[in-house]
Amino acid sequence: MCKQCKISPVYEFTNKIKLCKNCFIKYFQKKVLYTIRKFKMIKKDEVIGYEKKRDFRGVVLFDILLMFSKKAMIEIIKLPTKKKINKKAVSSTIDSESDKITHILIKGKTSQLKEVSPINKKQIKPLYLFLDEEVRLYAKLKKLKFKEEKIKQDNISSFINDLEKKHPEIKRAIVNSYLELYN
Repeated sequence: MCKQCKISPVYEFTNKIKLCKNCFIKYFQKKVLYTIRKFKMIKKDEVIGYEKKRDFRGVVLFDILLMFSKKAMIEIIKLPTKKKINKKAVSSTIDSESDKITHILIKGKTSQLKEVSPINKKQIKPLYLFLDEEVRLYAKLKKLKFKEEKIKQDNISSFINDLEKKHPEIKRAIVNSYLELYN
């Protein structure tokens, strides 16, 4: 049962807390707003550019930016555009970031670690603290239309995905360790 509403859940966290559809959507939106505030991603009156992608991450990013633009005084613009933008929003998640961090460390290219931060120059990542599983569920619950795309994986990516199945939270631990080191 959902922790708050006592109705059937759609999502269960690793700590066994369960959320129904409405509670999950509220949780997701609050966490996005928290992420934007925590990393100081967007300021009032900024123009945020985004690439319109049809995958689940892209449609959720657009939905979140739309929600945020109604709450804050910002403008969102589809790229490419001739209008000057302050920042570019990217649909990167814990899954993609933990994969990048691991590849960088294994290849010994630690100078590239700056690129995986939640803010990199003018690039922001509002979905930075979410798993792909959570982003995909949000898209389905909000009935957002997206194309399911096959993500290519090498041996390292497959290894991390297998580890995540056996030890949930490993991807989150990789990203959190990175944040502790570089903040």
